Amino acid sequence: MKIAHIIPGSGGSFYCGNCLRDSKYMRALQDLGQQVVKVPLYLPLFEDAHDLAEVPVFYGAVDTYLKQRFPVFRYMPPLVDKMLNSKPVLHLAAQNAGSTRAKGLEEMTVSMLLGEDGLQKEELERLVEWLKEEAKPDVVHLSNALLLGLARRIKQKLKIPVVCSLQDEDVWIDVMSEKNRDECWEIMKERAKEVDAFVAVSDFYAGDMKRRLHLNDKQLFVNHIGVDSADYSPKVIAEKKPIIGYISRMCEDNGLDILVDAYILLKEDPAFESVELRITGGKTNDDTKFIQEQKKVIAQAGLTGSVHWVEEFEGEARQRFFDLVALLSVPVLNGEAFGLYQLEALASGIPLVQPELGAFPEVVNLSEGGVIYHPNSPKKLAKAWKSLILDPAKLSELSKAGLAGVKKHFDIHQQAKKLVDIYEKVKN
Repeated sequence: MKIAHIIPGSGGSFYCGNCLRDSKYMRALQDLGQQVVKVPLYLPLFEDAHDLAEVPVFYGAVDTYLKQRFPVFRYMPPLVDKMLNSKPVLHLAAQNAGSTRAKGLEEMTVSMLLGEDGLQKEELERLVEWLKEEAKPDVVHLSNALLLGLARRIKQKLKIPVVCSLQDEDVWIDVMSEKNRDECWEIMKERAKEVDAFVAVSDFYAGDMKRRLHLNDKQLFVNHIGVDSADYSPKVIAEKKPIIGYISRMCEDNGLDILVDAYILLKEDPAFESVELRITGGKTNDDTKFIQEQKKVIAQAGLTGSVHWVEEFEGEARQRFFDLVALLSVPVLNGEAFGLYQLEALASGIPLVQPELGAFPEVVNLSEGGVIYHPNSPKKLAKAWKSLILDPAKLSELSKAGLAGVKKHFDIHQQAKKLVDIYEKVKN
């Protein structure tokens, strides 16, 4: 079977769990003998070295934005389009949060959901034509429901099934104004009727999106995110220094300030003098001011020397991060549909301390490799850390359980087989 997986790229400027998830699934599907074509939208894919000459970036972020905001760009010669979609321009765009947040992009989000009725209809036709003439897939898989505007033309032109993942669409839409938010959800409900199968990344999120999009049971599947344990090298947790880790985009929405305030509370107790904090995951330009504010708070508390900010977070740098930390927390303000960093930590033998929000309890309960706290406050997070970080026996128990749990419940190869089963069902 040949699958075209359409994935919005992040450009690699920050740890993008959804981008990583999609890339891991593509490799696992290939291991099963499936043919996979990764088709990037907006920006190049995170941790991906694909050649733009081989598979172009469709709906280039800069070109699409300018045409949406300034009508004159819709009449520019092809040479201008080519320049705006070049690697240097797209990588520059990746450094700016304008392409990774909804603020300022509400109208474009609506337009994209309208598909052939939106302002990007010419780019949609270019994508569909490329899929038909070049990729020639048996199934098209949309990375998230914000791409539902593509489904109708793909099905009309290619006469094949369309599958759509469900992962954190609410994070993008719910921050919009009430008018834009309601309009987006209404369009998505209508466009959802054209999709053969939706695949949610957690039970929690399946329930949430079933309600929001009015999905029927035959149309909705759950397929947890997975990792390959062989990709990770867990270290003996009892031999590690007491280092608490954070890996995600370093921003307010992901609870970085909660993490910092909790660490300051922890360090007020002399018993935890040896505990250090290690923070990584990248950023966009929008995050710079917020990060500087957090560094100032840390400095005022006299803790600059025990907090380590790590710029590199890909490849070997991420492995070094997991080699060092003994506990992981990413206290996302409103939770997440899943959070791949949790599985990466568990597969590295690192216990989790996560808030009772979103799918976090689901992952912790299934893996048995961490603890949940409530509410998502610095005080409660610090208290949870205190119960674990200097207790080698408890850490070892959670580490072993987490390693076993991630292999049992979140193995990427088993999850990929389930995904193939879904493809087969919609094809028949």
